[in-house]
Amino acid sequence: MPAEDPLLSVREVTVHFGGVTALSRVDLEVNRGTITGLIGPNGAGKTTLFNVITGLVTPRSGRVRFDGTDITGWPRHRRGRAGIARTFQRLELFGGLTVHDNLLAAWEASVPGAVLGMRRGEGRRVVDEVIEKLGLGELAGRVAGQLSTGQGRLVELGRALAARPRILLLDEPSSGLDQAETEHFRDLLLGAVGRESGEPAVLLVEHDVALVMEICDRITVLDFGQRIAEGLPAEVRSDPRVVAAYLGDSDAA
Repeated sequence: MPAEDPLLSVREVTVHFGGVTALSRVDLEVNRGTITGLIGPNGAGKTTLFNVITGLVTPRSGRVRFDGTDITGWPRHRRGRAGIARTFQRLELFGGLTVHDNLLAAWEASVPGAVLGMRRGEGRRVVDEVIEKLGLGELAGRVAGQLSTGQGRLVELGRALAARPRILLLDEPSSGLDQAETEHFRDLLLGAVGRESGEPAVLLVEHDVALVMEICDRITVLDFGQRIAEGLPAEVRSDPRVVAAYLGDSDAA
């Protein structure tokens, strides 16, 4: 993996919602070919930070840089076409479309002119590759609204991958999954990261602390909109501020 500047860099981002400070001078980096965890209690500002990165929320101050370019003022569709893809806490699938067409729609949204039928063969190839990679072949013709939560989470991951991301932002992807489904999702995610090429990298918001500690290269911790820790999983796990704010004595043992 090339030793270069971070793929994603957030510097001193502050967000206010009325009189509430959701984020206060938050810094975050995601290196190429890595999985970076973003953890903290409910209301810590994790999803707000995702929304800043993807252009859904404009910060009061601070900058977002992607591959060395300042994208703070970019609209969300431009960020998506530059290679920033995300999933949401709640499943956001097109319930009336098949799994295949959900993935195809994501690819079309990421490619200029694709919704007009341009480069259709390329789109089919990309979708077929993602379906094979995630083992979704048996579900490809199923309507997404009929899937279980576990199946839906895989389709959501597939939809994000079909957009050919350079960085993938996952917001609580194991929510609603049982242990076996979580382990399967973990393996697929580890296989999706571009360790050698550097892309895609992953930024992961997740409440399953064991999963985060197992797969993440580095972890950033938020509490009340502020960054209270950043480092390797072992460093974060033993940080007294993180234990007090989030992990608790039993989880930190």
